[in-house]
Amino acid sequence: MNLSLKNIISKISSAIIIFAVVGNMQLNLAQADFTMLTPCKDSPNFQKRLNTSIKKLENRLKLYKENTSESEFLLKEINATKARFERYGKSNLLCGKEGLPRIIASGQWDHANEFVFPGILFLYITGWIGWVGRKYVQYASTTENPFENEIIINIPVALSIMNAGFLWPLDAWKEFITNNLLASDDDITVSPR
Repeated sequence: MNLSLKNIISKISSAIIIFAVVGNMQLNLAQADFTMLTPCKDSPNFQKRLNTSIKKLENRLKLYKENTSESEFLLKEINATKARFERYGKSNLLCGKEGLPRIIASGQWDHANEFVFPGILFLYITGWIGWVGRKYVQYASTTENPFENEIIINIPVALSIMNAGFLWPLDAWKEFITNNLLASDDDITVSPR
């Protein structure tokens, strides 16, 4: 009885301490206001970041002789950096006060290029990977030694399945309509518990 009383008292005292700490915390609400952001092309800190990046690459370029592979690489890197910053400026991205571009995922169509299109592309690619994997496992189950074919991948077959898998949304819809996409309840193993 004494142990349970100590246990109860320790739990109550822990709860009181937690409530006291949480009760004394001051919570600041986050502001989702875009007025604090400026277009990157108009941001002085964005331009400063561009100039700093270019200056660092130019300082590294001074260490190498002209027309060497290192200097050619650094020149390409300088041009790529300028193109990247120019692309950010032209794409109407908004920058914070430190000059870094922000991704606005609020559902507004004028910011759809920042989140919606990359999100759809991500879902398409991950779906393609899953669909191709599913098709390969289905192929492996029809072979003479299915477990070995799952472990040691047959590269020519896998590549042909990968190439055919780019239209996976249409194939998935066709299999869903014909009731071939989902397994029947009789094919699903259920634990006896």
